[in-house]
Amino acid sequence: MPRGDGRPVVLMPGFLAGDQTLAVIAAWLRRVGYRPQLCGFVANAGCSDHTLDRLERRIEELWRRYGRRVALIGHSRGGHYARALAARRPDRVSRAISMGADLQGMLGASAPTLFAVGVARRVVHATGRARREACLTGHCGCSFSRDYARPFPFDQVRLTSIYSKGDGVVHWQCQVIPRADCVEVTGSHVGLIFNRKVYGAVAGALALPELPTDRPSVATQRGGVAET
Repeated sequence: MPRGDGRPVVLMPGFLAGDQTLAVIAAWLRRVGYRPQLCGFVANAGCSDHTLDRLERRIEELWRRYGRRVALIGHSRGGHYARALAARRPDRVSRAISMGADLQGMLGASAPTLFAVGVARRVVHATGRARREACLTGHCGCSFSRDYARPFPFDQVRLTSIYSKGDGVVHWQCQVIPRADCVEVTGSHVGLIFNRKVYGAVAGALALPELPTDRPSVATQRGGVAET
């Protein structure tokens, strides 16, 4: 494994999962020379727009603390955040690594998974945490949805999609996109966060040279970091 350069790496869990699911990969990243950062997730099932704003503030904090762009690693739904946040803030993000995430349309998943998303949608609305009527759908129209769907800044941020044809939860075809480094491994969807082949791909992606960024970010064009 190539050794890390001490950069902060933000870890984002999958749907219905919390920070504890990423404890093993966080410990491994620390051993190989990075600074893994968790984000306080208990169960990743809330409003995506609200969550992305919180994550944006987190990477801004890390950028100011360490004086360098951060790397993002997201499992499943966490990969949606990695894609959207990198598109929104290429001035703060150097690379986005997705493990088992639909990077084409968010909802390319199995029927049981879509049923669980429907349940989460009803809970978010019932508790008043949804920002829009279409929250947790593929057509919400919120800032998160727009950032996820916008053309990815491949000239500024490296995007890696790690996928398995035996995923069983997210359709692997939805994880393969042009211009990204798409790495196929074997294993299950949940098992990706413990998979040694995945760790090898992550180490290789993190070791690639950082791309320059000289264009203003989406947040800068909007006038700064989003507030809630």
